[in-house]
Amino acid sequence: MTNKVALVTGSSRGIGKEIALRLAKEGYDIVINYARSKTAALEVANEVESYGRKALVVKANVGKVDKIKELFTKIDEEFGRLDVFVSNAASGVLRPVMELEESHWDWTMDINSKGYLFAAQEAAKRMDKNGGGQIVTISSLGSIRYLENYTTVGVSKAAVEALTRYLAIELAPKNIRVNAVSGGAVDTDALKHFPNREDLLSDAKSQTPTGRIVEPKDMADAVLFLISEQASMICGQTIIVDGGRSLLM
Repeated sequence: MTNKVALVTGSSRGIGKEIALRLAKEGYDIVINYARSKTAALEVANEVESYGRKALVVKANVGKVDKIKELFTKIDEEFGRLDVFVSNAASGVLRPVMELEESHWDWTMDINSKGYLFAAQEAAKRMDKNGGGQIVTISSLGSIRYLENYTTVGVSKAAVEALTRYLAIELAPKNIRVNAVSGGAVDTDALKHFPNREDLLSDAKSQTPTGRIVEPKDMADAVLFLISEQASMICGQTIIVDGGRSLLM
């Protein structure tokens, strides 16, 4: 695994941070991407370097294609390769469907769906030169079931899962595997923006068959499995990590 490189978008906090640190422990050099919190991103970089790996910190709004291209140019300059891309960056406007405006829709779809497509394109170009790689995106249960105030994000995540299937088919001949991990409610900083946060957490705690809510570690475990050789025949799938919550009405 000498000199293998992984990019995790939105990796200054939460699930993205957990994935980045786990990949560093596995021997990957890490590209840490953030949009706002430089201080948090630098703290993650310090942790990555404490494991003896290199860390590159890049500010980029992945909802803008020109910023995506700048991000990958910096990866080329620093590492000259990319082996793993985890599309974790996400945002969204949390409002009832009748209160949504065009700007809310565009903002959410740009970051969550458009950003995934065009970053995956750039990642695949680098992976193709190295003989292959792995792409994993992060989704959520709102892609397949109703969650209050979640319209823009849920629809964007449904698009992410559909895009995963299309990417998987077209990139498989290049030895690039593409999959998604869909999580139940995870109590991260992102959840603090939900107006019904307490209801979501209460539901997860009381209605999850396995008896606890999903943690960032659980999501990272699934990502690490999907990029491993043990998952070599898993292609274009969405792995649900929710302790069985989605199985209940």
